Amino acid sequence: MLRLPLRRVLASPTNWVAITARSNTTQPAKVEVFIDDKRVLCDPGTTVLQACAMVGVEIPRFCYHDRLPIAGNCRMCLVEVERSPKPQASCAMPVMNGMRVKTDSEVSRKAREGVMEFLLVNHPLDCPICDQGGECDLQDQSMAFGSDRSRFVDNTFSGKRGVEDKNIGPLIKTIMTRCIHCTRCVRFANQIAGVEEFGTTGRGNDMQIGTYVEKLFGSEVSGNVIDLCPVGALTSKPYAFTARPWETRKTESVDVMDAVGCNIIVSHRTNEVMRIIPRLNEEVNEEWISDKTRFSYDGLKRQRLTSPMVRDSTGNLTISDWEEALVQAAEKLKLAKGNQISAVAGGFCDAESLTVLKDFMNRLGSEGLCTEEIFPMNGAGTDLRSNYLLNTTISGVEEADYLLLVGTNPRYEAPIFNTRIRKSWMGNELNVAMVGSKVDLSYDHEHLGDSTNVLEDLASGKHPYSAEFAKAKRPMIVLGSGALQREDGAAIHAAVAKLAHKSRAASGCGEDWRVLNVLHRVASQVAALDLGYKPGVQHIRDNPPKVLFLLGADQGAITREELPKDCFVIYQGHHGDLGASSADVILPGAAYTEKSGTYVNTEGRAQEGRQAVTPPGMAREDWKILRALSEIAGVTLPYEKLDDVRDRMEDISPTLTCYDEAQEANYFQQAKELADTVSAKLSPTPLKPEQITLKDFFITDSITRASQTMAKCVKATLAEEGSG
Repeated sequence: MLRLPLRRVLASPTNWVAITARSNTTQPAKVEVFIDDKRVLCDPGTTVLQACAMVGVEIPRFCYHDRLPIAGNCRMCLVEVERSPKPQASCAMPVMNGMRVKTDSEVSRKAREGVMEFLLVNHPLDCPICDQGGECDLQDQSMAFGSDRSRFVDNTFSGKRGVEDKNIGPLIKTIMTRCIHCTRCVRFANQIAGVEEFGTTGRGNDMQIGTYVEKLFGSEVSGNVIDLCPVGALTSKPYAFTARPWETRKTESVDVMDAVGCNIIVSHRTNEVMRIIPRLNEEVNEEWISDKTRFSYDGLKRQRLTSPMVRDSTGNLTISDWEEALVQAAEKLKLAKGNQISAVAGGFCDAESLTVLKDFMNRLGSEGLCTEEIFPMNGAGTDLRSNYLLNTTISGVEEADYLLLVGTNPRYEAPIFNTRIRKSWMGNELNVAMVGSKVDLSYDHEHLGDSTNVLEDLASGKHPYSAEFAKAKRPMIVLGSGALQREDGAAIHAAVAKLAHKSRAASGCGEDWRVLNVLHRVASQVAALDLGYKPGVQHIRDNPPKVLFLLGADQGAITREELPKDCFVIYQGHHGDLGASSADVILPGAAYTEKSGTYVNTEGRAQEGRQAVTPPGMAREDWKILRALSEIAGVTLPYEKLDDVRDRMEDISPTLTCYDEAQEANYFQQAKELADTVSAKLSPTPLKPEQITLKDFFITDSITRASQTMAKCVKATLAEEGSG
């Protein structure tokens, strides 16, 4: 008998029959099924519900979800199967050869009406005040498949069931009387998020869903249960009572809170972002987003820079108009020589503003273009694109069989990428090992130590895990960009490149499989490296400038104390954070929801973020500010509209305008040869990934630091740690 690991059986969104079929060495024959007299050929293990979808028949459901294990709780998907004594739950029944299914027969309709009657027995009449109104599955399906009357009245029982609400944190509002026990939230928490805190207590009419004891739902992706809940039991606390879905406009955009580039929908009304929800993209984020992406939008309207400012003779920043600020900045730029001007780009910069800033600085005679994030330039450096991309791609981790994480904590650096790893660990038996600090990744992994010598031992075969890693047919190594911020970052990158090259040769996986991967932490880094920016600010420290231009640089990569006393600092950005506090001139820019821009994620996929609202006050789009400044400075840039800038981007690097495609790079042999030339030595200092706690995850940039919701999350996390 075939024996399968329990985690694989539980993780499968189909059933045991499908897993058994996939385990056979020969391709099984198709199964012939008739759906409403239409012939369908299905793979063995396909459920009746999936077979119905193949012919365009929509079966109602509450508990079933494509990305969750099957529960079969709600019974809303009942269909009539020929020669079956009673209706069958289509979500849990595998197809059989010759099966005849009737989805719209009198038996099916009556069965669904009966199920809907039971669901509505205890459901409160909260629709007028429920935030789920207008996008509620229960509303929609009761209209489409329910009856116009009910056989149950209040005096039949002692009254409607009432359930006490649960306090599970500042993000998710619970009204558990509305719960229909579909257990989607329970399955998401256990299977996707890896936080086994949700579950059921009681039986029958006394069943309740919660966290057993009142506590914080401590997950970085907890907000996804709001989208999963088919009723109004779990809704967004920050969004509560603010808008109805039909009152808002929706704009498709791209998230910039990390380097994954999750696809999102920005809901807005009266020029204000009301909420952010995920947009389906199978290659990037599927249909999940992190809590930081979903809930930090209130930071977009706090601590904003809405007017230009200049520092007066007393040393105070005062509000001015655009003309005064631009003229003062341009005069300083004209007085300085090219090698006395430098610029630093922050983590939220779009490719358009990076391109215009590069051309502006080059026309002034400056090559001092830097990013806040460090990346080693010696050896293979940034000349080979495959050296700084997640080459396997985000979805490619599902094809790997061995994964080695080096100096990274993907759970908090890239939560949605981490859910992909967990998905592969659950369903494909992915083996995960880690070099770095011991952290909770939400899945089991082998901790190999935090010494950098582990990398050399793995490459030489001296490490005990070397034999296991050598068995890999599709190995994958993910190097965190945080590990490259160290002084021995070049040596670490070279060691990982050598190990990746050796693993690739040993596995025999061929040229199409890529082993070396870099996981970046900020949204702008890949585009900046593609455009030729110098990673890190060491160039500025070595060549102290007289004029420093900060484009959204708020992480304090270089402080005022490190600059010459007479250095003139120009800050362009959207928040009054670290960069603005040290500036002599402030030029208010636009946040990512207030402009159209291109963002290249960690796998090299260019995606377009679209403007949802207009910038507040006198703030303007970044590339337009730079274009105006160049004209006053006497080096006018030839851009009149956004398309002109994108044409220039394509001239510099065509990958920047190949939207929605992960552009491949395959220079691993050259990377290995260049890595052999690196003379830097590994430091004995242990590898320790940054942001290893949930509270650190919530406040990492200027937007989240301005968000009251994120501040509440930090407070709740600290309180939970204190009580624990």
